[in-house]
Amino acid sequence: MRAPYGSGPPGPAVLAVRGAALLLALVGIAHTLVHGLVEPGHALAFGVLVAAGELVRRGVGPGEREPAPLAAAGALAYALLGDSGGRPTTHGALQVVAVVVVAQALAAVPRVARGRGADADRAARRTLTAGFAAVCFQPLYASGQAERWFGDGPYFVLLPLAVLAATALCDALAAALLARSRARVEGTCAPPPYGSLLVDEVRALAGAGTAIGVTGAVMALGVAVAGLWALPVLCGPLLLTQVSAGRYAAVRTTRRQTIASLARATEIAGYTRPGHARRVAALATAVGRELGLTGPQLTVLEHAALMHDIGQLSLLDPVAGGATARLPADQQRRIALLGAAVVRRTGAGPAVAAVVEQQADPYREQLPAARIVRTVNAYDDLCGECVGGPLGALEQLRLGTGHDHQPQVVEALGRVLARGGLTPAGAG
Repeated sequence: MRAPYGSGPPGPAVLAVRGAALLLALVGIAHTLVHGLVEPGHALAFGVLVAAGELVRRGVGPGEREPAPLAAAGALAYALLGDSGGRPTTHGALQVVAVVVVAQALAAVPRVARGRGADADRAARRTLTAGFAAVCFQPLYASGQAERWFGDGPYFVLLPLAVLAATALCDALAAALLARSRARVEGTCAPPPYGSLLVDEVRALAGAGTAIGVTGAVMALGVAVAGLWALPVLCGPLLLTQVSAGRYAAVRTTRRQTIASLARATEIAGYTRPGHARRVAALATAVGRELGLTGPQLTVLEHAALMHDIGQLSLLDPVAGGATARLPADQQRRIALLGAAVVRRTGAGPAVAAVVEQQADPYREQLPAARIVRTVNAYDDLCGECVGGPLGALEQLRLGTGHDHQPQVVEALGRVLARGGLTPAGAG
């Protein structure tokens, strides 16, 4: 549910990023065709590396930034390649772009043939990232300016690291721009603010992004010393890691599908209104972003929001409209405890169970995620009761800030809804 994407036509930012990548790709391919392929052995080796990484790419789950780390590292390594076996290379920045684009296109053929489609946005980002790194590094290397600045000793490694840092920041800017342009929180609010998405992307660089960048630099430096024989030695462990990560991602995807199915059980049984869990999860995630939650915190928040009503299945008779916010405190507490017990059996994790368990507690005793879920759930229930539309529901929540709802969460909810035009939670 994180940053759901609409199915409509791509926005202006998406078209701009794709257009820039397409223009760069055409220029790179045209330049290579006119001037010929320089050092074809190196072009073939790195092209195969990028294509292989794309072919074994894993599915993208919640929070996934890079499904093909081997391809990303290979593209960066070719962009940062100066020497090869002690001899200077002369392939240039535009040939880097051409090789990366052709490798991605060849790797996409089997995926398209299987009906899985091509990820145009990710391909565009890969092209722009490799092109940016190559443009920053190759001219400095070819002109000899890099050697004059850093020498040919250990300090030379500072140049590729500086280029990688700038490249990572530019990629984060593009990724946040694409997410902001395409994000659609279903029927509840406007897309998340660009600032929170950018912070999310930058924080993610400390994990897999750093590992991919450093691996690309090490590949380039390894080839500079030992030649192309360094590639299989250096990329073998990364390939095994990528395959293992793919299996782990499949397990997480299965667990998330289980959680989503359980969340719908209350709707199918008639205990909650259709789409209630999905609306609460989408809006709670947007409020969480507004309050600065990122990464794993948003995953816990989303899963808890999906399953916050699972304890209602223990009731003999459904609550009218599924509005647990109007129930007595002891009954709310019983539903929360039973729901947490179910969550623990699903393998969703103790953090998710703790959020569900605290739904009936005073907000001062709750975790931040529990405060958000409780407030958003109450908002959706109040909108379903037609208490005066979104503004009336928000006013009711503000009246309960002394005990039931944290004022900061209510105000964050108001800001999120205001950006979306105060769309009723029950719409759509």
